[in-house]
Parts: sequence; C-alpha cells; structure tokens
Amino acid sequence: EDPVLERYFKGHKAAITSVNFSPNGKQLVTASWDTFLMLWNLKPNARAFRYVGHKDVVTSVQFSPLGNLLASASRDRTVRLWIPDKKGKSSEFRAHTAPVRSVDFSSDGQFLVTASEDKSIKVWNMFRQRFLYSLYRHTHWVRCAKFSPDGRLIVSCSEDKTIKIWDTTNKQCVNNLSDSVGFANFVDFNPNGTCIASAGSDHSVRIWDIRVNKLLQHYQVHSCGVNSISFHPSGNYLITASSDGTLKILDLLEGRLIYTLQGHTGPVFTVSFSRSGEQFTSGGADTQVLLWRTNFDELHCKDINKRNLKRLHFDSPPHLLDIYPRTPHTHERKLETVEINPKLEVIDLQISTPPVVDVLSFDSTTITENSGRNLPDKGEDICGYFMNPSLMSADCSAIAVKNKTEEFSDFPSESQRSIPLAVTDALEHIMEQLNVLTQTVSILEQRLTLTEDKLKDCLENQHKLISVVQQKS
Repeated sequence: EDPVLERYFKGHKAAITSVNFSPNGKQLVTASWDTFLMLWNLKPNARAFRYVGHKDVVTSVQFSPLGNLLASASRDRTVRLWIPDKKGKSSEFRAHTAPVRSVDFSSDGQFLVTASEDKSIKVWNMFRQRFLYSLYRHTHWVRCAKFSPDGRLIVSCSEDKTIKIWDTTNKQCVNNLSDSVGFANFVDFNPNGTCIASAGSDHSVRIWDIRVNKLLQHYQVHSCGVNSISFHPSGNYLITASSDGTLKILDLLEGRLIYTLQGHTGPVFTVSFSRSGEQFTSGGADTQVLLWRTNFDELHCKDINKRNLKRLHFDSPPHLLDIYPRTPHTHERKLETVEINPKLEVIDLQISTPPVVDVLSFDSTTITENSGRNLPDKGEDICGYFMNPSLMSADCSAIAVKNKTEEFSDFPSESQRSIPLAVTDALEHIMEQLNVLTQTVSILEQRLTLTEDKLKDCLENQHKLISVVQQKS
C-alpha cells in the first residue's frame, strides 16, 4: 500500500511553520505565522487548544522527550516553555537579540538548544531553567540547530553557507561543512547519529557521514528550495518538504526517490515523522496541517533500531550497514516513482474543524541570559510543575480560558490584556534601545581609555628619543 492522507486540520489563520508529534503519538502541536501554537488531539471530535502568548511569528515548536513540555521559538526574540494542558502555563526565556529560528530538546530532555538570527546558538538547562552558554562561529543568521541522539554533538546550519558540528563538552566547533551553491534551511541527525542530512535552498538534499567528513548522497528531486526534512525512525527513509508544494520520500538504502506526495496548495514549510514511524504530518502556506499514514513495516524498523544500538560507538567502521550507496551521487528522476495526489481521490476525511479552546498566557516567569533564573514567590513550585505537571497545585495562578464549540475565536483584543499591546511593544523597544546605548557608551569608554594609554606611550617614547638625541649632540 502507498502512503495515504488520513486527516487534515484547519484552525490556523496563516502559514504553518512547524509541526511535531507527542512522544506517545496521540497529540500533534503546530506553530504558525498567526503567532499561535495549536495542540491537536488525534482522536476524532476532540477539542484543540490554541496557545496565545507570542507577539510575532512562531517559527519552531517541539515536544520534550517525556511529553510534559512544549518549547517554542518566535520572531519576537523569545523562547517559551509551555505545559501542554488546558491551562497552558508558560515560562519565557530571553537571551537572543534577534528572531529565534529553531528549538530542539536533547534526547534526555535535560537541555534545549536554540538558534537565532543574532548569529548565535544558545544552550539552556531545563531542570534549573537557566541559560548555560552560547556558541559563536557563524557569520550570518543561524536557521536551525539540533542535538545528536546521544546529546554529545550539536549540528547547525546558517545562511553563511556552512554547516557546523559542535562538541557540547568543550563547546568547540569540531567540524565544518560548506556549500558554495546555497545555504541549508534545515539540518538534522539520522537516528543512529552517524550522518546528518541538510535541506538546501538550492533545491537539493545532502547526506553526510560525519565520522569521515564525506558526502554520501546528493538528491536533486525538487524544483524549489527544500524547507524541512525528517528521518524515519529506522533511518532508511527520509521525507522532504519543499516550496514547490510537494513532499517526497527517499529510500536511502537504494538511493532513490520512491514517492511524491501532492496535497498542499502552496509551499510546504515543515514535515515530521511520528516516533513509531507509522504516521507523518506536514504543514505549509495553505494553513492546513495534513496527517498521513505510511506503509513502512514497523517490526522491520524495530529490528533495525536494535541493530543500530548494538554498534553505536565511535570506533565502529564507517558505512557498516549504514546509508548506501557509499559514494556521492546526483539523483536523477526515475520513471518508477509513484505520485500521490489525495485531493483527486479523497472526498470525505475525518472532521477537520474541531472545537478550539483559547489559552491565554500573559502572566509567566521570565528567564534571561543574565538573570539565570528569575522566578516569583512560588518559584520552586513552578519549577517542579514544569518537570512534573502532576505536582501543580489547584490554586496556582489562574489563566483565562475561552471556549468555542462551533467557530474559531478571533485574535485576542487589547482589552483582554492587562497592558495594551502597543504600549508593551513601545516599552520593549525603548528598553532595547537603552541597552544598545549602554553597550555603545561602554565600548566608547574602553576605546577612549585605550587611546589615552597609547598617547601616553607615544609621549614617553618621544621624550626618550629627544633625550637620546640631546646626549649624542
């Protein structure tokens, strides 16, 4: 059987930027240009939750490995942690000075890595909810950063046309992959951590073996830039999302394109496999979230994962039972690929417009790079709640929840906020400008001090030369 479109979700009012399955595969979270997150229950007729808190486009969202947290990044320069329930308590992280492009949890859930247009990558401790360190080597916007499966490495891609691999132990860049044609929009490790795949703005998909720093495969299957990729849990398949409006599934063992999926009516920005590999979901400019079912053998995937775990160490020989073919190649279009257009076949899908509950989150803790941890009076309770939602007491801070059963609610009006949005934005802008002025004055003071020191040295040297000349004369 071929992959089939099972269901579609409508609720966002602008393009979908990111999708992610919960670890148990029962929920789906999406992020959008409409500044909202939406949490969908995959059961038919179940309520959906819309989380309101970001003030600009939400660029990335991800479930924690335990499923008790959501992390989101936004163009409002913040990162938020959410409790994925009907209260939607959130905590705000501020350290980046430009829009944040991606978030990613480590496999143990203890750390979070964020990438930003301020050219930096930042790592956060989730247990203590505090900033740890920054990685600076990129010379342009950083579009994506991901942890390796074992958490020892971070891979990042930037508009400076490089892909960098970082060691989380010594916080150094240990490998640098460059591409002179275009830059990578998205990058990720394969499930066993030996290879990385990049989605290129030059319409290409590349797969590298990081142990020998070698390009393994090079696919040219899209007619526009590739925006997102996702590995099947077995590591044998890769799905890609492109601005040409299609999804494509690549068979990495045979090195060929096997499926082209047409369901979106515009650019596709994001795609993600579920943890089991039985489903995948996609979202794009048409504001729709499509849920697909794969035809891959689940038992076969489990066997492969066990085999990968047995040989998961750095001394294992390269390319052993890994991705084939071993040599780089440019993929050619083949006639045996299957094209699937569900719009031509599917007439009635499951309900796509479930009742939506708005969850407003304006009262939250804020963690910045300098403060480390800044919590209110019940800070320890909130910290415990973020690690284990069952610890939260019923009398904790109430959050306004608004129910809608038939139609979606409009954007929250300024009257719903304690402070008007325009005033808040103006104050934040003033604070940013003051910070810039403070930093500028500090730099000028340092330069003035250096200039004075150099002038003193010059005067002393001049006096010495004059005295030497007078003695000789």
